[in-house]
Amino acid sequence: MPLPGLTAQELMMGRVVGLPRTVPENARPSAVLCLLYPVADELTMLLMKRREDKGAHSAQVSFPGGRYEQADGELLFTALREAEEEVGVRPAAVDVLGPLTPLYIPVSNFNVSPFVAFAPERPDFNLNDDEVAHIIETPLSHLFHSSRKTTTDVTSPAMPGLIRNVKAYKLDDGTIVWGATAMIISELEVVLGEYVGG
Repeated sequence: MPLPGLTAQELMMGRVVGLPRTVPENARPSAVLCLLYPVADELTMLLMKRREDKGAHSAQVSFPGGRYEQADGELLFTALREAEEEVGVRPAAVDVLGPLTPLYIPVSNFNVSPFVAFAPERPDFNLNDDEVAHIIETPLSHLFHSSRKTTTDVTSPAMPGLIRNVKAYKLDDGTIVWGATAMIISELEVVLGEYVGG
């Protein structure tokens, strides 16, 4: 079936820079892994909080992922490689279910390709302390509940002087998930809703 794409992403849209009409030719290809796995009979999503650095996405909540490298060959390999490098998830331990719609991020000039994967059991994580502050494991039933959706003021590390009011997911501990990560989650929520509903 066709993916819902931007229509679903816009349900949780939160950008500090407007989307251009077309993705720039010099946009940097990248990929992320949206990993699902069971924890105590709850289907759970893996997120992570990035370390503070001087990057455009410093200290933000994200999926494991990063920039495409020529040696990767394809973007799916980028997502799997980065997940192993950042949080220790072995590619052989997951089943890739398929892609979601690519998403362009103007502040970092990344064109992100998300891939959804499933692990039959909780992975043994091994965090790269240079890149990852900690992981966040959240049951989908909690994340997708209407009470988790909010609007809040945020600032981007790329534009620290600018405050935007954005749509976001608010986790149990108060963690705010916004921007590209929230938009990817939103499309996944719509896709899973259509699957369960159908």
